[in-house]
Amino acid sequence: MDGDMTGAANKPVMADLPAAMQAAVSAAEAYVEAATRAVRAKVSTPEGKPDRAAFERHQHAAHGLSWVATYLETLRQTAGWVQRLDSDGKFGEAEQLFSQILFAEYLTQMIGGIPMNQGEIVRPADLGCSQADMQLLFAPAIQKFLMEGKTPEVMAAAALHLPDALSRNTVEETGLDETMSMVRDQFSKYAAERIKPYAHGWHLKNEYIPMEVVSEMAELGVFGLTIPEEFGGLGMGKTAMCVVSEELSRGYIGTGSLGTRSEIAAELILIGGTDAQKEKWLPLIASGEILPTAVFTEPNTGSDLGSLRTR
Repeated sequence: MDGDMTGAANKPVMADLPAAMQAAVSAAEAYVEAATRAVRAKVSTPEGKPDRAAFERHQHAAHGLSWVATYLETLRQTAGWVQRLDSDGKFGEAEQLFSQILFAEYLTQMIGGIPMNQGEIVRPADLGCSQADMQLLFAPAIQKFLMEGKTPEVMAAAALHLPDALSRNTVEETGLDETMSMVRDQFSKYAAERIKPYAHGWHLKNEYIPMEVVSEMAELGVFGLTIPEEFGGLGMGKTAMCVVSEELSRGYIGTGSLGTRSEIAAELILIGGTDAQKEKWLPLIASGEILPTAVFTEPNTGSDLGSLRTR
């Protein structure tokens, strides 16, 4: 009888969760559209063109909007993942609880403040949102997650699934295809054998990742995962890069980030490079012969990437 009288807020999994997520995404989209208009008004000329000086003055709002938009995209992609799992009959309780908690937390932060770093939080008012804009965040579809999505009962139920995952690489059903599962297994074994046993020693001695390991990663195709085959890469796309980076990072975060530098450089060259640049640099990056780096500071410039100069 007590179970019959328990309110919806005490039931771990919300009713009709996939549909509830889609409704919340739609409500959040309306808010982000309003926030985008508010920030655009701050950083545009009267003619509607970008104003560099205005961007400088309102960089907190511009930076904050990028975070808000990223949160929305995370919710949107999570809802899509949920729909696919549900259609395939793989949307189990663990997946339901973890995705529900994510929605509740992200929506709560969109209302109360997104921590961009330890000292910078963006709130709706920082973006120039009006009271009417802010009210969009209190749509019933969003409030449902705030009230039911992350209760103590939900968190306790989710925690019960964690011990089951100790022998697996992921807690949840990822929904990835067989090829990606094989890629995950391959790099999980490599990280366990060739990285994890030695990583702490590298750290304590303040050593670089051994070139022997870098060469092995190159042979495994780590640096050419997203580079098209015509340029010597594997052409597997960003999902493969994420899977490989995740598994290498289990061994040591330093090895997990190596491949992402190559991916970023390759994408920039593919998008904005000349044919000659693509022909020259992409095969070298894919083979690991050249390891791109990311430069974010410079004397007299600091971290202002727009002011970086090259010789």
